[in-house]
Amino acid sequence: MTQRKVVRSDTLFCIRTMEAELAIQEFLGYVVVQLIKHPEEASVVHEKDGERHLYKIRLHPDDAGRVIGRNGKTIGAIRSLAIASAQRHGIRIDVEIEDAED
Repeated sequence: MTQRKVVRSDTLFCIRTMEAELAIQEFLGYVVVQLIKHPEEASVVHEKDGERHLYKIRLHPDDAGRVIGRNGKTIGAIRSLAIASAQRHGIRIDVEIEDAED
């Protein structure tokens, strides 16, 4: 006879939320590194403030324009994909860009 471990639904939700948070952070890091010239200076930091999740993309100052794109279209597309993924998991996020000098 095998023993079954009972997992509470709120615990399972918490685990799935943490997995989604990590997946979004990895996605942002992967996409950004493909666009920039100084990938060694890029990082994505995740901060949680209550219900809001903030992902800060830290870049070399020369790379910020590449990620922002003309009229903000590149970062807008990246944000849209990240937000759509987060919404599937019931997470509210925002994505910001910071220069490494900030």
